[in-house]
Amino acid sequence: MKIEDAIKQKRPFRNPYQQVVVNLIYTTNWLTDHISTHLKPFGITMQQYNVLRILRGAGKPISTSDIRERLLDKMADTSRMVDRLCHKGLVVRSICPSDKRLVDITLSPTGEELLAQLDQHEDEMDHAAQSLSEAEARQLSELLDKLRE
Repeated sequence: MKIEDAIKQKRPFRNPYQQVVVNLIYTTNWLTDHISTHLKPFGITMQQYNVLRILRGAGKPISTSDIRERLLDKMADTSRMVDRLCHKGLVVRSICPSDKRLVDITLSPTGEELLAQLDQHEDEMDHAAQSLSEAEARQLSELLDKLRE
């Protein structure tokens, strides 16, 4: 569906740049809704899922500031998210042995189990982009990288 139809726009866009910005915002929200639908039964948000994946990818304890640097959503409150994940038993906080002022965050066994369950749903979450060929997906990713240059 064209963006003009999706948002029921009556007037043409001012220029292609305005159109692409509106389309990116709309598509981001559409993708967020799609993925959130798959995460909801597991009781976590997209931001929390992102934190869990960051911790798994790190392969070692990392600080909240390291997590913040790697987050997809830079507006998220990392400390609050880590608190919620701790309360759910998905992550563990410990004092950093090399610097007592820092707190290390690691994935708990429960968090690892949850990610293993979510891994089984990756194809469903990827489905939103499967109207693109693999070549088109690579090209779109390259264009998005170029946009941020």
